Amino acid sequence: MVVIRLARGGAKKRPFYNIVAADSRNRRDGRFIERVGFYNPVASGAEKTLVVNAERLAYWEQNGAQLSPTVARLVKQSVKAA
Repeated sequence: MVVIRLARGGAKKRPFYNIVAADSRNRRDGRFIERVGFYNPVASGAEKTLVVNAERLAYWEQNGAQLSPTVARLVKQSVKAA
């Protein structure tokens, strides 16, 4: 099953997450199919906190991909902000 989830990157104490479409059997930070956006919880100043490609997200949802609870919450926030 394809799942849209967060893949952690960044340095120690400075998290950066890519929002990716991946096979649910793969590791959290392992192989993925496509990068859909990113989430930077420690963004400051003019940096963007959340960027999601809504078009690609809709494509994956139409093809049966499941959103993780955290990604669902973030997408809901981005829609509300826009």
